[in-house]
Amino acid sequence: MNGNRKKGKKQAATDNSVVNVLLQEEVRKKVEKIQADLKSCTWRDLETRGKFDKNTKISFISDDMLILGCDIGSDTHYARAIDSRGRELSRDAFEFSNSSEGFQSMKAWALELAAINNKQQIVLGLEPTGHYWFVATAWMVANGISVVQVNPYAVKQTKELEDNSQLKDDRKDPKVIANLVKDGNYGMPYLPEGLYAELRSLSRLRDQLTEDRIRSINRLHREMKIYFPEYKDAFGKVDGAFTMEILKKAPFPEDILKLGKEGLRNIWREAKLRGRGYSKANQIVRYARTSVGLKEGLDGARETVRWFAEEAMRLQEKLDEIEETLHQKCKEIPYAVNILEISGIGDDILSGILADMGDIARFDDVKEVQKISGLGLVACSSGKHKGETKISHRGRKRLRYWLFMAARSAVSHAEEFKALHEYYTTRTENPLKKMQSLIVIACKILRIIYAILRTGTKYDPAKMLKDIKRPQKAAKAA
Repeated sequence: MNGNRKKGKKQAATDNSVVNVLLQEEVRKKVEKIQADLKSCTWRDLETRGKFDKNTKISFISDDMLILGCDIGSDTHYARAIDSRGRELSRDAFEFSNSSEGFQSMKAWALELAAINNKQQIVLGLEPTGHYWFVATAWMVANGISVVQVNPYAVKQTKELEDNSQLKDDRKDPKVIANLVKDGNYGMPYLPEGLYAELRSLSRLRDQLTEDRIRSINRLHREMKIYFPEYKDAFGKVDGAFTMEILKKAPFPEDILKLGKEGLRNIWREAKLRGRGYSKANQIVRYARTSVGLKEGLDGARETVRWFAEEAMRLQEKLDEIEETLHQKCKEIPYAVNILEISGIGDDILSGILADMGDIARFDDVKEVQKISGLGLVACSSGKHKGETKISHRGRKRLRYWLFMAARSAVSHAEEFKALHEYYTTRTENPLKKMQSLIVIACKILRIIYAILRTGTKYDPAKMLKDIKRPQKAAKAA
């Protein structure tokens, strides 16, 4: 009796084993087919075919698509999977590393889930946190997995919908992200390519070098304020070439008095400087003679000033080199040189705008660029309450900065923008404050740049002013 029972159990185990093997074989064949048919979609496929609005985003998430939510970390990522109805298909968060092996294991896990649940395509949603998502996005797209991104603010606002808890962790966030993707609350990630990638990297390097140079100059100022408080009156332009050469060798009153006027001039001659700076030698010696700066710790402070002066000069040389390269690459973008016809917009401003805006082909309307720059208008109104309209400040702050610099420079150098600024700030109905006017002009310049890059048209100041009807009537009345 016991022998028959054991024999029956053994036979059942053998049958289950055969069934499992058959199921595994079937899953393996499905995985191979899904992998062969995987096709990733990028912004070029979706955003250049017309307006990629909310309905289109929802339609893109089809029933045969496996939706992954991924919480991106510096070294480790977590992913969870759901279907188009929001039902979770993964038992728990899948942990994988930020490496080729980690990405391969995540793809294998996703393919197996897709095969078991009869899904044909895979989309991965993530938060664009810092720079950690760049590598993962590029790898997934190259391996047939579409990648979309959700706003971190949206994740924060909707995290309580999942479990009615303020809890936020690496294992909960992926499902919140996946549900946002399911509902069409996502955007297409943009990683610059080719010339635009070069511009973005060089522009970021320029910003970093500029910050480092300002930091060195500020630290230099600190030492000089202690040991030679009158140095600004003595030298004039503190970060000029004449001043920097003196600061490297004889920054303090004691050093200057030892050299005398002729000694200072010799330093400039050795550096092969030319200009009117030689006439300041008398002034520098005069201020050094009556200085009230400290006399203790001169050797250490002298070395500090020398180092920061040399560092500032080295950074300035590198900045000049980077800016020259940026200017040349900007001119390789079709029609970009036409933008330089706007008075006040030079190579520096143009390179900053183009580097942060990226490929203009991904935008269907200039309002999309305005929104991504943080210059989109928002207001909070309800019932009888009419809130103040202001810009959103959400988006690429460097693009917003360069557009504002373009507006300020254009108002200073271009007569048409100067007249426009005067009209906005002095009109009888709804006059704007100066800052508000500059923001409006920045948006106007953005529309001009968009039109030039899209169509290749030439900038026409008269045509720009014709778009503004009221200034023209005011001018006739005057």
